Amino acid sequence: MLNQQATGTMPRWMVRTVKSKKTVLGGLGLALLTQQVGAAGFFEDSKADLTLKNFYINQDQRHGGGARAEEWGQGFFLRYQSGFTQGLVGFGLDAEMLYGLRLDSGGRAGKAGITRTPGTMFPLDHDGSAENGFGRLIPTVKMRISETIFQYGGLTPKLPVVNSNDGRLLPQTFLGGQVTSKEIKDLTMVAGKLERSYERNSSNSEPLSIGGGYNNSASLKDRYSNEFYYAGFDYKPMKDLTVRYYFGQLKDFYDQHFVGLVHKMSLPVGSLTTDLRYFNNDSDGENSSKSGRAEGWRSAGYWSAGDPDQYEVDSSLWSAMFTYALGGHSASLGFQKITGDSDFVYLLKGQGSSPFIITDMQSQKFTNAGQQTWVAKYGYDFASLGVPGLKASVAHAKGREIDAADGNNKEWETDYRVDYVIQSGYLKGLGLTARHAMFRSNDTTDRDETRLLVNYTIPLL
Repeated sequence: MLNQQATGTMPRWMVRTVKSKKTVLGGLGLALLTQQVGAAGFFEDSKADLTLKNFYINQDQRHGGGARAEEWGQGFFLRYQSGFTQGLVGFGLDAEMLYGLRLDSGGRAGKAGITRTPGTMFPLDHDGSAENGFGRLIPTVKMRISETIFQYGGLTPKLPVVNSNDGRLLPQTFLGGQVTSKEIKDLTMVAGKLERSYERNSSNSEPLSIGGGYNNSASLKDRYSNEFYYAGFDYKPMKDLTVRYYFGQLKDFYDQHFVGLVHKMSLPVGSLTTDLRYFNNDSDGENSSKSGRAEGWRSAGYWSAGDPDQYEVDSSLWSAMFTYALGGHSASLGFQKITGDSDFVYLLKGQGSSPFIITDMQSQKFTNAGQQTWVAKYGYDFASLGVPGLKASVAHAKGREIDAADGNNKEWETDYRVDYVIQSGYLKGLGLTARHAMFRSNDTTDRDETRLLVNYTIPLL
């Protein structure tokens, strides 16, 4: 867990942010803009808003000695997005200031006899208790040439090979550079490099890793990388068809290729959407060698005793999801299969991530070596009954044939969700969300989890 320390009279999160080299670089980028900020477009096209997010989570470990985690907080997200200066090359600046205030988070992490364990939403202090608050200030410099935009600073990519997570009070934010080009009609190309990540419950940026790379043991050091490269494209050869390819590489851990296809077909009654995904994962650098894996450059997974390839990334994942929609109804059925000895790999430091897979459920991900999973979902939009803004859904995933020493392990999860957005009046736009998940397994701790969210965004510019 991450600890914070006070420095003088300034808030801890502000001190660390000011000292961050990324903030310094952002400041240099701002200085480069000073000669052009008066140009039309920079201010005229600016946007700013303040989002208030109230978040409560209760995680109840049902057996196995697990503790109950219960935390409640209030988030404040101040976001500014400038336009671009005029001319052949346009410059701009985005910035976000995030702060999470602790309202309740009892207990001490690691202390015997404590019924509640903090740490899922807030960083921990030296005594194992949750911090009173934490935050970040992250600028992003940007440049536009024609239909191509370059960005450097804070990024929240939503791509098959890297997907920012927003499952707690503050979202996960990556630090790095990205270029997005739409020069060719119906083709979007993306490439970038990420160096660090602000995890969901931290004010500090940290290097990147995968499941198995952070060992937390006396005999092995945790292993991290500051180099994640990615590139790919989305192409729409026709209105209802999207073809995708992406490549991602976390240096000294893995290479990943993704191919996807999404097609929507109108039927005489309703519509059918087909979503096909395939990932191929292989080792890179230190993880490719036995000596590197012996030093801690490892992947999670299952290998037989004495296997020379133990802890090496070697897996593939394919899935198919079919969704039928009619009026306010949507029903989905999907299947996912993982082959190879290692677990499915994605950027993960232990604080939570969102892999781009159909089994990214509320509590679990279903990414174990050898695992095959059936997924069923149903959702309803009550606007069809004259109640706009109200939506409800249920999802169930059942995984089996997980590779393990004691045979094929099994697990399942059922998620329920209700969302409502107020449509008129003084509170127009206020969003309410209730989510509940039940997870059961024959080889790990069962869990029930409840999340309650209230969101409201106030436009400032």
